[in-house]
Amino acid sequence: MQPKVELAKTRDFGEIINDTFTFIKQNFKELIKNAYLFCGVLFLAGALLTSLQQYKMMKAFEDVQQQTTPTYDSVNGTTMFGVNYFIGLFLIMLAGTLLTLSVISYMALYKQKGSIKPTSAEVWAYIKYYVGRSLLNTLVMIILLPLAFVLCIVPGFYLAPIIALILPIIVFENGSFSYAFNRSFQLIKNNWWLTAGAMFVSWIIAYFIMAAISLPASIIGMSTILFRPTTALHNMGLAAVIVTVLVQMVAMLVYIVPTVTLSLCYFNLAETKEGTSLLERINNLGNNADQQNLPAEEY
Repeated sequence: MQPKVELAKTRDFGEIINDTFTFIKQNFKELIKNAYLFCGVLFLAGALLTSLQQYKMMKAFEDVQQQTTPTYDSVNGTTMFGVNYFIGLFLIMLAGTLLTLSVISYMALYKQKGSIKPTSAEVWAYIKYYVGRSLLNTLVMIILLPLAFVLCIVPGFYLAPIIALILPIIVFENGSFSYAFNRSFQLIKNNWWLTAGAMFVSWIIAYFIMAAISLPASIIGMSTILFRPTTALHNMGLAAVIVTVLVQMVAMLVYIVPTVTLSLCYFNLAETKEGTSLLERINNLGNNADQQNLPAEEY
């Protein structure tokens, strides 16, 4: 039987990637369950809204091609970018934040409990406690990263892994947003390339997994359009929307991969800088106290 992954340890590039998939494999059912339990409904609603809006836009385009009378919305461009579309995008963003938070919270509890799998109730308690700071972190990422890329591409690439580390620091160290922001710069100093490289590779892997999941639906859709272009949209109809949403509901789980990698990068940086896990083990030598008598957590 493969030993459980020890989170708090130093790792090289290969170990970070390998332990990412080892940890996911060992905790697959729990991570999937929490993802759908805590953000599945939000993601489903967002995917439905955005897919329906895209379908309406395609229908309006088909009407124009067939020289029928398009709707007013299709003429003025609001079909694609209506209120429902932006509500859908917001729900997807919120679901993504909760998904990331659920994985990081699971890993925080997993470490705290000594590599024992936490329950969904325990993870939910963490999510409720940290959701405010998590949303603030998402808002900062939405504003700061595009601004950094617009002003100059290099600062955008430099800030990306630093900003990404803020949420793990908030959860693992129970820090404020300002503390986590400053702490992220301290941790990643002299270790930027390793952290950025591991995160980049994990996102590349996630992208190809997502592409593989979406490939069958894409092939069916493209085949229909190529062989029956005039009736493709009419024949597919809402069935295409349903298939798209189902594919997105499966593909959303892929975000677990870069989140686990990000968390392992945090532990690697913390152990490299401070070696807190080693100090804990040294302090616990000869301590035979019953760990079950520890005080209950408060949230």
